[in-house]
Amino acid sequence: MPKKTPITVAYGDGIGPEIMRATLDIIVAAGAALELDVIEIGEKVYLAGNPSGIAPSAWESLRRTRVFLKAPITTPQGGGYKSLNVTTRTMLGLYANVRPAIAYAPFVDTKYPDMDLIIVRENEEDIYGGIEYRQTQQMTEALKLISRPGTEKIVRFAFEYARANVRKKVTCFAKDNILKLTDGLFHKIFDEIASQYPDLTSEFWIVDIGAAKLADTPEAFDVLVLPNLYGDILSDVAAQIAGSVGLAGSANIGDVAAMFEAIHGSAPRRANQNLANPSGLLQGAILMLAHIGQTDVANTVQNAWLRTIEDGIHTYDIYKEGSSKEKVGTKEFAQAVVARLGQKPAQLRPASYRPSGSTNVVAARTKEASPERKALVGVDVYLDWTKGRPDELGAGLRPLGADRMRLQAVFNRGTVVWPNGLPETFCTDHWRARYLGNDGMTLENRDIIALLERIGAAGYDYIKTEHLYTFDGIPGFSAGPA
Repeated sequence: MPKKTPITVAYGDGIGPEIMRATLDIIVAAGAALELDVIEIGEKVYLAGNPSGIAPSAWESLRRTRVFLKAPITTPQGGGYKSLNVTTRTMLGLYANVRPAIAYAPFVDTKYPDMDLIIVRENEEDIYGGIEYRQTQQMTEALKLISRPGTEKIVRFAFEYARANVRKKVTCFAKDNILKLTDGLFHKIFDEIASQYPDLTSEFWIVDIGAAKLADTPEAFDVLVLPNLYGDILSDVAAQIAGSVGLAGSANIGDVAAMFEAIHGSAPRRANQNLANPSGLLQGAILMLAHIGQTDVANTVQNAWLRTIEDGIHTYDIYKEGSSKEKVGTKEFAQAVVARLGQKPAQLRPASYRPSGSTNVVAARTKEASPERKALVGVDVYLDWTKGRPDELGAGLRPLGADRMRLQAVFNRGTVVWPNGLPETFCTDHWRARYLGNDGMTLENRDIIALLERIGAAGYDYIKTEHLYTFDGIPGFSAGPA
């Protein structure tokens, strides 16, 4: 008897329990050696007063097994509830989200029969920290966070994954023509790490035109690596144009733990009707089996699933009159896969998970860069102000820099409105005043405090500040007016 691998299992909400039962029936019948530790997550836990959707005791299971097979959950409507997926990914350090997008033509309808790509999405940073503020009547904001170590990990993971899985090309999408610091750092690090993998082709696309190319010619891509938000959106797009979001699973990989799931939601309208397609969660479970080293079982299950798809045994979501042979429910689909265990597909490419575990790639440690000389050279002061025109605000703020700082510009929604603003520019009640040290002098925190005291004494409502630093003389902030 092979030693059983302990895993944590959550049945979730909506269609979750049905597709989890089907998934477990299939992989256990195929010989998966698993010790299941079932926890409760999702709607009931949220409504019991836990804003993260997971009880503290459940973390003990996750930290013990370090492998989590999770069905979809329902997050209650209304504010105050955190995303369980985001919480789990960040708490356990699951920095890499791996989402295959593969066409199964001609058995599943798609316009792109040759599509076979892997999306590697950064999982912990970007705007998914959920750091948001409202500080005026009219304006809200969210912080986008991109770090060097976080980017190094995900980019290196993408290249290591491509190499381990005999892929040929890694492509990066970002928006650094606009977000020059955050997405600019992502692009810069991609280029740095790409140079260390001469055996792989690398390329970069601006995300908007890259997304258009993905939607039109997905076979042009092999492995895609993206920041969190773009990866979240485009992995769903890729799954849908490959055939169906309902067929896609994902692996969330960290240095010490991993989580596996379908990419779709809990679909409560379809719950308890024996309708749901378990394929997405099953694909996540297959990735899990490869990750924990049970690759023979992973290949057996995947091949039986492919044969079932080939034989036209389809759930309602992919059933097509004339090409599908039989429309079945959740239980019947699982039974059909079990009946084909040991068989291989006749036309689709058979599974080929490798003994090393195709998703168990730990990012190499990147050497620490030499510390840069950091200097405080200014401050952006944000104001809640509704009492006049931009030129009046600029005139009132200008003398408050006193002898150590000068007011360079006033912005509204990122646009310079003083000096030399245009009367046509629409303004809200959320303003940003940029002060720089006179003659390029280095400032101290006490200079900022003194400035805020003067601004407050003049009757202005300052709501936040952002210090402006240079690093080895290079500005670490977005540019102001020329």
